[in-house]
Amino acid sequence: MLAEPDKPAKGVAYDPQDLPEYLNVYYKRLFPYGPFCRWLSYGNVQKDYFYRREFSFTLKDDIYVRYQSFRDQAEMERELQKRCPHKIDIGAVFSHTPKDHKGINPAAFRAQQKELVFDIDMTDYDEVRTCCSGAAICDRCWSFMKLAIKILDDALRKDFGFEHLLWVYSGRRGVHCWVADEEARKLSQSGRSSIAEYLSVIKGGENQVKKVNFFKNLHPSLERANEYIGKQFTSLALTDQDILGDEERWSKVLALIPDSGIQGTLSSLWKSKPHESSVDRWR
Repeated sequence: MLAEPDKPAKGVAYDPQDLPEYLNVYYKRLFPYGPFCRWLSYGNVQKDYFYRREFSFTLKDDIYVRYQSFRDQAEMERELQKRCPHKIDIGAVFSHTPKDHKGINPAAFRAQQKELVFDIDMTDYDEVRTCCSGAAICDRCWSFMKLAIKILDDALRKDFGFEHLLWVYSGRRGVHCWVADEEARKLSQSGRSSIAEYLSVIKGGENQVKKVNFFKNLHPSLERANEYIGKQFTSLALTDQDILGDEERWSKVLALIPDSGIQGTLSSLWKSKPHESSVDRWR
């Protein structure tokens, strides 16, 4: 997904009314048409592979347009430069050309392939990052992203044997991983769900209490992740983010512990020593 351009660098005046002009320049001079089309064509080993790919546009005033498809790079260039979408979503490769879907029997028009995509949002770390919150991102909390990328990339390569991984900044508050191996693109919905379930350790969405229960003997994948985290935990979480620095901060961390008795004991202990650092409290 290509996100709507965010505000320019600090100190540069930005007027939303100028966005159409910026987009016009972007699609005429900057959009990477060649690499983009070569990637999504995969060598055109399959006939009309790129032509059967669906794209959807979000236009001005949040107008959403589905079932866009292009015969080749030249046709895509003309259409993007004409419509200047605020956002482009990359869809599946269908059995028939998406723009002709109205003339096709719905039972015959079906998705055949789609990259396996993972989305890591910075908001997932709001319970343990203290420098920013919401969509805000800085160099300090970006360290969480780097660690997450390392762990997920390692699991996808070593546990599933995937080789063709594309990591991209989402445009706002996180990163996307596009797994482009043919085996991944052909996965069924149940297969995709199974991989996602395998990689899920913490359950629950944004702003929900998240609890993790680790056993003594960890799965090899979790053991590797634990090793990566262990090397950076003190510097990242305790020193830089100071996650146990005060009661408001440590309450978020204690909420991750399933045992309420342990939560209460630690909270009382830390309250009795108000001047301790996060490093001391962790010990």
